Amino acid sequence: MFNPTKYKDFGLLILRLGIGGSFVVHGFPKLIAGPKKWAWLGGNMKNVGIDFAPEFWGFMAAFSECVGGLCVAIGFFTPIASLLLFITMMIATLMHLKQGDPFKVYSHALESGIIFFALIFIGSGKYALKCKL
Repeated sequence: MFNPTKYKDFGLLILRLGIGGSFVVHGFPKLIAGPKKWAWLGGNMKNVGIDFAPEFWGFMAAFSECVGGLCVAIGFFTPIASLLLFITMMIATLMHLKQGDPFKVYSHALESGIIFFALIFIGSGKYALKCKL
């Protein structure tokens, strides 16, 4: 008899590779784009009352997408990387909401945020490069 819970770690590996790899692809161009792009990205922090150092915040968003996505994909510091990605996705969601964008525009950020929020608690599973904190 097929028992799907027997393969939960394999399913988690597929999820991590898929979502993490996707975020590496999304984040890398932002990471190498430089200070002008970082300032634009970081300018979205004003939606949560932070209006200083937009280049820093933009770099951190790009870094969390690219490097955090890689960490999630390989299962290295998954809860920490997922927390940073969750925060990044919530800022992105807020940006779209403040602009009055419809759900179909901000749904990717919101849904990704939900996935990363869950991964904070689930962790990386059995098939991962783990590091004990």
